[in-house]
Amino acid sequence: MKTPLLVAFAVLSLTLPVLSQTTAPAPPAKPAVALPPQKAWVAAQKFGPDGKVNPGFAAAHEKFVAQAKEGKARLVFLGDSITAGWGSKAAIWEKAFGKYDPVNFGIGGDRTQHVLWRIENGELEVIKPQAVVLMIGTNNSGTDSAEDIAKGITAIVNTIKTKQPQAKILLLAVFPRGEKPTGKMGAANEKLKQVNATIAKLDDGKTVHFLDIGGKFPVVDGNLSAEAMPDFLHLSESGYQIWADAISGKLAELMK
Repeated sequence: MKTPLLVAFAVLSLTLPVLSQTTAPAPPAKPAVALPPQKAWVAAQKFGPDGKVNPGFAAAHEKFVAQAKEGKARLVFLGDSITAGWGSKAAIWEKAFGKYDPVNFGIGGDRTQHVLWRIENGELEVIKPQAVVLMIGTNNSGTDSAEDIAKGITAIVNTIKTKQPQAKILLLAVFPRGEKPTGKMGAANEKLKQVNATIAKLDDGKTVHFLDIGGKFPVVDGNLSAEAMPDFLHLSESGYQIWADAISGKLAELMK
């Protein structure tokens, strides 16, 4: 007969492996890679928290480079998610711009430095557009000064002029954002107004043509209308129609 002490020892020896398996500490999480801050006017790729190039950014850029190498497009749109959104508004896009063989080089989340890097690295090679529509800078508004954002846009404009001297540039003012376009809730808009006032001076009446269509988006009781901007940043179908209508006349002049 086994003594109580032996029985207890046997039970303990059976349970120890189980206890050791259930109480083992989890491996420590890998810390995010600390990246140096990007300057709005210095070309840079878009990185993730792991320190690696954002895969969506890289894939879109490769696609755009391939489109540019086809050399077919006569009109290029450059920008961030607001420009990229034309991809889901095919009917408006085709009716307004289809005759110009357009390409849409917009990537969600892009800042001025990202667009600058893209056009320095293949998106304006081979292709020979008659015009480039540029609208960028809203994603810089939370981190960069108005002066630095304007410097970033200026760097992009100058790079387009260098790489595509035959192209006319339709430089759009950065669109308003936020529920309230002015006042305390519209701090970002106040900064973007300063940006727009600075980049408006880039208009030389020959190569660069500045156009501010922000006032075309409806405002109700001092607030931007959710009808055109459902999240007070990105455009609805009616918002894209407003955009198309607002630039069509000027674009027709530049595409002659």
